[in-house]
Amino acid sequence: MSRTSAQSSAERADAPPVDQSPAEPSLSHGLKQRHLSMIALGGVIGAGLFVGSGTAIAAAGPSIILAYAISGALVMLVMRMLGEMAAAYPASGSFSVHSERAIGPWAGFTAGWAFWFLLCVAVGLEGIGAAGIVHAWLPGVPEWALVALFMLLFTGTNLAAVKNFGEFEFWFATLKVGAIVLFLGIGILAILGVLPDVDAPGTSNLTGHGGFMPNGTEGLIVGLLASVFAYGGLETVTIAAAESEHPVQGVAKAVRTAMWRIALFYVGSMAVVVVLLPWTAKEIPTKGPYVATLDHLGIPGAGQIMNVVVLIALLSAMNANIYGASRMAGSLVARGMGPKVVGKITGGVPRVAVLLSAVFGFVCVLLSYWRPDDVFAWLLNTIGAIILVVWFFIAISQLVLRRKLEREAPEKLVVKMWAYPYLTILALVAMVVVFVLMAREHDTRVQLYYTGGLTIVLAIVGYVRQKAAEKKQLA
Repeated sequence: MSRTSAQSSAERADAPPVDQSPAEPSLSHGLKQRHLSMIALGGVIGAGLFVGSGTAIAAAGPSIILAYAISGALVMLVMRMLGEMAAAYPASGSFSVHSERAIGPWAGFTAGWAFWFLLCVAVGLEGIGAAGIVHAWLPGVPEWALVALFMLLFTGTNLAAVKNFGEFEFWFATLKVGAIVLFLGIGILAILGVLPDVDAPGTSNLTGHGGFMPNGTEGLIVGLLASVFAYGGLETVTIAAAESEHPVQGVAKAVRTAMWRIALFYVGSMAVVVVLLPWTAKEIPTKGPYVATLDHLGIPGAGQIMNVVVLIALLSAMNANIYGASRMAGSLVARGMGPKVVGKITGGVPRVAVLLSAVFGFVCVLLSYWRPDDVFAWLLNTIGAIILVVWFFIAISQLVLRRKLEREAPEKLVVKMWAYPYLTILALVAMVVVFVLMAREHDTRVQLYYTGGLTIVLAIVGYVRQKAAEKKQLA
């Protein structure tokens, strides 16, 4: 198939918002605006923020505020680019469909299946984390059984109508957002010296203990890399938008309202932690920054409260990732990029894709017990930089599609990328810089190589498939 026919194929594939031909069964439109708004907010609030950020603080010190601000700015640009394309072309394949339109079928294939792989492995990781928390409360129940229970619960949720997924995510996200808002409120009161028995720290923790950047630029780089990948999850809202009542208006509103709030939550949280606690406090990486801060303020039961919040964050991510993986797989198959049976839609839901994604995630869990040092370690390294690869495809696609939209359908530009093309180019340069920084650090270098290997393999397979389809078309 020629480049023109390839583009038309992508256009036909997502002409209805769900990548299906109108004559075939299509996804339902059961998500409401409140679902989309909370999915946009809650999608990036995961255990990486509540717990993982502790290691980043230990490496960067108070400059973690700067690290999260820089990476947050990059994420806001990516979200704006994705929002522009999603509002113009609502599709459950999201950036995979946009990459196919802008670059070619091989790019849609590569971005889509890489993201599916990432989400499925992430489902397993989140299941392991959630089981670890519950196992501490119920030591008699084996962790693998708890993971299986969670898998069954969210597989069932995703096999049912999409509104069930939306309701789960709405309440999960509401609880996560509520927990962060409460934390910020308590933290600000403590900083102002309003809380009883807590002295206002002033700037002593920012300027003492080695200063604002105690480990120099190397510490800042480690914090920056950790913060970049903590923001992963924003893509789910543009996937979910295709199943909302009003896809164009829904994604436009969700993107506009979520960006500044996400930045506030992340950067604000880090600022509260490093102002109230010395960055050298051993409790920050061991307990997590939120628990360490609440313990320092004498909040009773802080550890258990945050364990519940982290559990909710993990379960929310499991639910969202099974959903996102199933919709991405369904979209790819609808565009002829996978086994047809996977894309079968029953009752408005791609049930085979849901089962495939959940089973793959559970296999990853089993591998963590059976082959933790080789196969499971390989899986972890392979997904290390996939989100950055996806963002790269998003930026390239927006750079190309914006020109096409301005020329052919300017009325579809409901959401516009700021200062196009300059900020898009700046975002691309920033991503290249992150790739270079990853290559400098030993741990992230390994992840970069493994992710790069997977991306190259998928690109070759996608390109071969594209050329085979073009030959078949000509014959």
